[in-house]
Amino acid sequence: MGNSRRNGPHKRGGWLLIIGLWLGFAALSQAQGQGQEQEQELLWVLYDTLLQTYVSRHRSEGVELAWVDYSGLRQDPRFQQLLAGLAAYPDAALRAREARLAFYINAYNILAIKVVLDHWPLASIKDAGPWYRSVWDLEAGEAAGELLSLDQIEHERLRVLGEPRIHFAIVCASLSCPDLHTEAYRPQHLDRQLDDQARRFLNNPTKGVREDADGFWASKIFDWFADDFQPQGTLNYIVRYRPKLTPVLKGYLDYDWSLNGE
Repeated sequence: MGNSRRNGPHKRGGWLLIIGLWLGFAALSQAQGQGQEQEQELLWVLYDTLLQTYVSRHRSEGVELAWVDYSGLRQDPRFQQLLAGLAAYPDAALRAREARLAFYINAYNILAIKVVLDHWPLASIKDAGPWYRSVWDLEAGEAAGELLSLDQIEHERLRVLGEPRIHFAIVCASLSCPDLHTEAYRPQHLDRQLDDQARRFLNNPTKGVREDADGFWASKIFDWFADDFQPQGTLNYIVRYRPKLTPVLKGYLDYDWSLNGE
């Protein structure tokens, strides 16, 4: 009894110290997590700013097209800051599917721009690769601590996640590609953003779907990546966004690899 009375306060004090330390560490971890989230958001705010500064809308054949000012962007030191932030992005923040999708769509588009700027001036991104190797297989840059090619991002990071709308969001710096979205993709807005991109692309007769009285021609994207639009199939997938379209697929549009800017 005497020992219990003598040791009791010390034991309680020890437990209080442990609980206090645990709460302190938990608060610190939470603060660090919030700090990392703020850093990540600042990266996308920077990307938003660059997109809104150097991507403009041009009209072609009665349709609005996104046009990239590569010459101006090449001289802006903030693009190097964006690349540094992309490279340092923590892989631990990419565990959720939406987070991975948003990040690697952004990464693809940023690094495609980087490839163009690294080989400036050029008439097509395909000119950035040597004659014996495709530009898509070349190391484009670093994302979340990995040195990746554009093909690795598209096929090994994005397509494996089973979201066909990525094909309306990733932009290989060419006229027949989807337009660059003028804000970064973010997990919390991703579904809306991808739907917006799909609708814009499929209503663009120079890129996505061109129709006449008895059918339509679709982007070559639907030919190259037909498996990604299963089980619905290409026709049903397009009609989902173009319900008044005559449901007869007549063929595929020629793909224009000319640079989507100057």
